[in-house]
Amino acid sequence: MITIKEFMELVEYRITEGSEYYCSAYGTNAYSLDSWNGLHETGGHSFSIVFDTDTQQVFEVTACDYQNQRAYRLINPIYADADVGGNAAWDDVDWTALESVDDFIEKACAIIAGVDYDTRIQVPLNLPKEDMFKMMQMAHERDLTLNQFIEQILCNMIECNDPNFLNDDWK
Repeated sequence: MITIKEFMELVEYRITEGSEYYCSAYGTNAYSLDSWNGLHETGGHSFSIVFDTDTQQVFEVTACDYQNQRAYRLINPIYADADVGGNAAWDDVDWTALESVDDFIEKACAIIAGVDYDTRIQVPLNLPKEDMFKMMQMAHERDLTLNQFIEQILCNMIECNDPNFLNDDWK
């Protein structure tokens, strides 16, 4: 999970608000720090971090891109199944759940800089070396990069809802 220090560096220590955070899942010591650039539409963005004031454990971080009507939230995996206040970020914009700190930082940096960014969600994969090597070979046979091949696998698994669709190739 991102640290308070990393968050502060990301927002260049610009804190515009802070308050107790009332989410029973996070306990009684939850506190939120917010950084807003003061704009709502053209170039508007805000970032928040929610953490425990005693332990400094980070519960979640959020990034709101008002110009593009996008909202991202990275929740500490310990609280992934907790009720953290629903999915609505504002009006008709829902939170997009992120899976990795790197993805959050990449999107946040682009939002701050006002540049286009990849809206896809990065999914961290930890595979055994032998499986990774097999996937590299399969990607090469299809003239794809490993990332393209894995993205194709994940999309097919989601579309087909069949975790065994690769079994014929995998043998």
